[in-house]
Amino acid sequence: MKEHVLFSEDFRGFAIGDFPFDKDHSAMGEYQYVVENGDHGPWVDQVCNYTWNGTGPTWIITEQAGRHAIESMRIEKNRPHRIFPTLQTGSRHWRNYAVSATLRRLSLRGMAGLCFCMNHSIDTLVFSLENRDCARLAYRHKEDVQVLAEVPYASDSDTDYRLCVDVDGVQVRCMINGETVIEAAVELAARGGKIALTADCPTRFSDVTVAVDEVEVKAVAQRQQEEQAREAAEMAKRPGMKLWKKIDLGNFGTSRQVRFGHLLGDDSWQVVLAQMQRRVSRDAYGFISCLTAIDLEGNVLWQLGEPSEQSESLGKVSADMPLQVYDIDHDGVDEVIVGWDFEIRVLDGRTGQVKYAAKTPIADEDDEDLIGAPFNTYAFTRLNPDGIRICNFRGLDKPSDILIKDRYCRVWALDDKLNLLWKSKSPTNTGHCPMPVDVDGDGRDEVLVGYRLLDSDGTELWHYPILNDHTDEIVPGCWMPGDPNGYFACVSGTEGFFIGDFYGNIVARDKVGHAQRVSVANYCPEREGLEIAVTNFWGHQGCIFLYDAHGNQIWEMENEMNGNIIAPVNWDGTGQELILTNAEPRRGGLMNGDGVRAVAFPDDGHPTLCVEVIDLTGDERDELVVWDYHSMYIYTQDDGEREQQYHPIKFPVYNASNYRGEYAYPDASYMAFAADKEKMKKEGPHQ
Repeated sequence: MKEHVLFSEDFRGFAIGDFPFDKDHSAMGEYQYVVENGDHGPWVDQVCNYTWNGTGPTWIITEQAGRHAIESMRIEKNRPHRIFPTLQTGSRHWRNYAVSATLRRLSLRGMAGLCFCMNHSIDTLVFSLENRDCARLAYRHKEDVQVLAEVPYASDSDTDYRLCVDVDGVQVRCMINGETVIEAAVELAARGGKIALTADCPTRFSDVTVAVDEVEVKAVAQRQQEEQAREAAEMAKRPGMKLWKKIDLGNFGTSRQVRFGHLLGDDSWQVVLAQMQRRVSRDAYGFISCLTAIDLEGNVLWQLGEPSEQSESLGKVSADMPLQVYDIDHDGVDEVIVGWDFEIRVLDGRTGQVKYAAKTPIADEDDEDLIGAPFNTYAFTRLNPDGIRICNFRGLDKPSDILIKDRYCRVWALDDKLNLLWKSKSPTNTGHCPMPVDVDGDGRDEVLVGYRLLDSDGTELWHYPILNDHTDEIVPGCWMPGDPNGYFACVSGTEGFFIGDFYGNIVARDKVGHAQRVSVANYCPEREGLEIAVTNFWGHQGCIFLYDAHGNQIWEMENEMNGNIIAPVNWDGTGQELILTNAEPRRGGLMNGDGVRAVAFPDDGHPTLCVEVIDLTGDERDELVVWDYHSMYIYTQDDGEREQQYHPIKFPVYNASNYRGEYAYPDASYMAFAADKEKMKKEGPHQ
């Protein structure tokens, strides 16, 4: 008998009002850890949607006749893709339980019910009332819903219904008001997992309980102890984190608009921080209002513009800023290349003084087919740059060209003196972070802009057969030993994660919801080739997926957090990269290729908003830089500097971006390509 109550919730511990939610519903959580203010109790809401901005909370706490309940308020189901509002709790260690809740649908235009045996919010079994006349057992996974069983069941909006799901191994029994309506053998049920409330119509939930028998009480405790032991053993293999630097950012702090470089022309590192203001519509035309250069002791080297006491407002941005640190004139000292007040300016890294500048291009194309312009009108006569990439279009010894772009449609290529080389207007969305890479080995970069590969002169070679949404991040590489071909790993929002070859063909694809971030590295040394990590955001956020080099999924999980960077981290110099999630000390940190946390951040009051991976001490192991609008902490290994044999090739620091795909390759051969340019031209664009 399942008489031991493992979990109980009557919602009396919550005050009447809004359940905590992201009032902005912004893209900040794509690459920054955003925590809603307020008490969540044991519950987690991983569902977000940009269309909810300004629409209020997903869940509210209410009271009727002295009885507290929580109500779902969302009715949006299909933007940006299929969404099921889901409030979850519990542990993946729960198995063989009976979960019950009372619900009353306040509208019959949708479903409401219980999730159970949940891995994450889009990998779960669901028992629900559907519309007016149906009870259903289903499996939700990624973009698919598989109906496992369905029976007629009349329901109305005036009645409370007590739903219960009783799980024993693979046997699932679904009950309403004590009556069994569905019984089924479901292999997936044996894994157990969390529980959740779910509804896509206004629904009131109350009196949630999870009960198990005495044997399962001990089994849950045992599984939890085993997980803690696995994590402790994994952490014992590696050096811990030691605070190396702590910097006060005064009134010039920002979010992830930070760049690193060698502004003094030596091996020392400096940091450039950008504050920005918004023009016209949210982040569509962010422009830099203040630049501050500091050293790693926090000393201000120079500052341009006026820093703001509203640093949180000016730093809170969900777009790229047109800013890079790079030695564009190859004089041995990094310049700061910045879009500022409708100019591209090249600044002396030592002083911040303008070395030379040029007006941004005239944005004179017709608005009619201009992608992504708010209100269907480009707001300015000149380009307000959205990002900057350093490229090598002219085949010089070092990259010396600059690619600038608007938000979602056009790119312009400039030489190192800011003269126009070419421009391109895209019929599909350019995405955020064009990827320059020499795919044919001729010494000149091609550039993947969204779904289109452009030649070094800006002409289109081909485009992937995708027309919708946009590509957030791209990683190029050769990922299997002996494979002579190069590939792009792309995450493209509602179009999912895909691997494409250098001829415009998609060779693997997975619809994971809104695919957001991607990285490639040697996460699992025991496997052949490299692995690909992917995470999602809009809709059911925070799921992490790991794939092999061919795009076959290895595992999927959820850490119930946003801001998962999933960048590779060379923490111990062994050649195995770890996966960075975020800087939260209890559940964030670095995990291994099995999804087990391997290194934790100390609980020392450090900021958790932003985190970056970069080698700053020079021993070629990575440091972790964490910051918010007020302070910056830098962590290194607690075993001191060590000489390394492993020297990974990583994404260039001079092409930093909120939307860069990350990689760590054992050597340069993983980025050496020799695709057949004539074959690309012959086959032409894919339709």
